[in-house]
Order: sequence, then structure tokens, then C-alpha cells
Amino acid sequence: MWSAGPIVKTGSRPELQKEFQEKYGRKLDVPASLEELKDIAQFFQGRDIDGTTVYGAAIYTERGSEGITMGVTNALYNYGFQYENPDKPYDIEGFVNSDGAVDGLEYYKDLYDTATPPGSSNWYMGENIDAYKSGQVALQMNFAFIWPGVEADPNVGGGKSGYFPNPAGPAGQFAQLGGQGISVVAYSEKQEAALEYIKWFAQPDIQARWWELGGYSALRAVVEDPGFASSQPYAQTFLDSMAIVKDFWAEPAYADLLLSMQERIHNYVVAGDGTAKEALDDLVRDWTEVFEDEGKL
Repeated sequence: MWSAGPIVKTGSRPELQKEFQEKYGRKLDVPASLEELKDIAQFFQGRDIDGTTVYGAAIYTERGSEGITMGVTNALYNYGFQYENPDKPYDIEGFVNSDGAVDGLEYYKDLYDTATPPGSSNWYMGENIDAYKSGQVALQMNFAFIWPGVEADPNVGGGKSGYFPNPAGPAGQFAQLGGQGISVVAYSEKQEAALEYIKWFAQPDIQARWWELGGYSALRAVVEDPGFASSQPYAQTFLDSMAIVKDFWAEPAYADLLLSMQERIHNYVVAGDGTAKEALDDLVRDWTEVFEDEGKL
């Protein structure tokens, strides 16, 4: 999901609206595609507004854990990247490194190179939030669970921000799923207590209250309530985003798969090493080795 700051959303700066209209031939509005999103980010990049230099967008670039993977897949999916052959599990050649996937990776690098703040080479959720709240960027990429905090912020909240799902690309509209499901650890000595908690927390009235307090619920009794979509400024965007989510590998070896992707993508997008095709070809080799070690190939 994305949020657009006050200088983008409110329309209170007609001179910017006019300039954007003249340059791109359309209103400064919610982007219908990733290319339109990049146009908006580039339009604001390095712009002086009220004596402050504003940059286009805060995107995920963090290397150490999962950040850049969670960010780049928002482009890769929408340009045609697939984890594997739909008809043959673990057959990844030509899918992970397809022509569309290469285009999506090039898109993300171009967005990073031309529309992000200087020094944002290792940013994730926290850094994006700080840059957005301080007015350093016009747009931010971030997970849905941060929007209650944005809406409560005196600088960008209270209706000043707009929220929209990850825009479409040439191959469709998808968004990277974030977060972790709640589970009971198999070797826990308190499994019964944990299960009791989950049963309590999953009750419709508790989940409804959780949403009211700023948490997120995927319980159908909550999100299908007639008043849900209008209950918060970001509620409809949450519904729209949940309808298009895709997830990373659901594999026991996901950590090894993730570390390889972090390295290959960061080296290309941020460090500028090699080409997008080379980065994805290397990733195919890395993942193939992992699956061979796992006995999947």
C-alpha cells in the first residue's frame, strides 16, 4: 500500500496541480499504474516547497532482513515475475528471470535512482514513516498496519493523507503480503493457554474492537460489515489491497531463499552492480541450489 502526503492529496496548491497537468496531460491524482506512480514521484523529486526540499517517494531498500524483497516484489509481480512454473513446482528458469521480471526490476531501480531521497539506500518501514511524517517525501510505500499511526499524526493525519493500493503494471495488479500469522509453537509447554488466547482473540466482537483500536482484522465478520469500508480513511484501501496480495515462498527453506534475493536485488538496485537480467539469473542459480539441497529437484 501507498500513502500520498498533503502536497499531493489536498489540491491546496493549484500551481502544482496545473504544472503536473501541463507536463503529463492528466490530473495529479491516484496513480492507475506503476508508471503513473513513478511520474508523480519524479515530479516532486528535489522540489522546493515552502523552503523545504521534498523528494518523490520512500521505498523499501533495506538489505539486512527482508526489506528490499518486500518492496521490489510490488514491481516484479506486476511486470510478470512468477516464483515457478504453474504446471511444474520448483521449475523456476524463465519465470523468476522472465523478460517481464527483468522489466520490473529495471523499473524499481529507476524509481530508486530518480525519485527517492539521498541516503535512502537501507530503508524499511521505520525510515519510510519518519521521512513521510517529516514532509521529506511526497509518497511512501508501507504496510497497511502503519496507517492508523499516520492518520493520528498532526502533520500528515486527520484526512491530510490519501491511501491507495499498489498500482497495476503491464502484467496485472498485485501487492506483496506482509506480516506473520499467529501460531502455537509445537514444543511450547503452554500450548493450551496459547490456544485459549487465539480462540478469544478470534471472536468477532474482539476482532471488531481490535480494528477500532487501530489494529487490523481479516475476519470476514469484520471486513464484510456494511460500515467497514467507511470506518477509516484507509479501510477501503485495505480491502482493495487484501484482494490482490501475493506472498513470498512458503517453504521451509524460505530464509535461505530470502537472503539470496536480498543480496542479488540490493546489489543491483542500490549498488548498481551488473544488469537486472544478470541479477535474476544469479537468483535462479541460488534458488536452484537451495531446492537441490532440499531434495526438491
